[in-house]
Formats: sequence, structure tokens, C-alpha cells
Amino acid sequence: IRRYGAGIKGGRTLDMTDFPSDLKCIKAGHVVIRSTEDETLHKPMPVASDGKNYDSLPENFEYVGVVVATKPVDYPLVGIMYDGEVNDVASPYPVTSIKAAMKTALPGLVFMHD
Repeated sequence: IRRYGAGIKGGRTLDMTDFPSDLKCIKAGHVVIRSTEDETLHKPMPVASDGKNYDSLPENFEYVGVVVATKPVDYPLVGIMYDGEVNDVASPYPVTSIKAAMKTALPGLVFMHD
């Protein structure tokens, strides 16, 4: 996180269902999504089967921000930033394929690097 502008007050506990079992942490910069049917359900953006990229945004979900600080998967209480600057080179997965959609959903969230 290069600059924190604003985030979800109090953070959220993420539903880690379907998160890759070989990963021990959810890293700072990981994209967070929310169910449009149950606005209390927040999850990490799915990781593709190659383990190197984000998968597609699931149906009935929307982008809400990025994880502020790395947390263990068994204790996923995270701060979620929706306004500020994220170092896209240091992000856990490339955001190239979802950057345009995220910019539409979260215009205050900017992905940059030096």
C-alpha cells in the first residue's frame, strides 16, 4: 500500500472458502470482493488454477477494495482499502486483466509503481 486514503471502517472477516489451501497468508494488496446478494459476505478474489493470476469475478460479486496488511488465512480479519494507491508490481497477483473493471467500480483506488 503506497498511500492509504480510505477504507471500510472496522475491516471485515473474510470468508476463506475456496481460497487455495497451500497458501498460509492473504497478502496485502489482494483484491477483496463482496456478494451483491448478502452484503456482509466478503471474500478474497479467487485465484486461478495456475496459482499465478486472479480468476474471474464470480457471479453476484463486486469489487470492494484491497487487503491493507498481510494476515494468516486462519485469522482473516483484514482492513480493506477502497481509496488510495497500491503498488501493482508488489501485488500478490497481476491486476492487468481486472484493472479496468476495478477502476470503474473503485475510482479512488489507483494501481501504480515506481
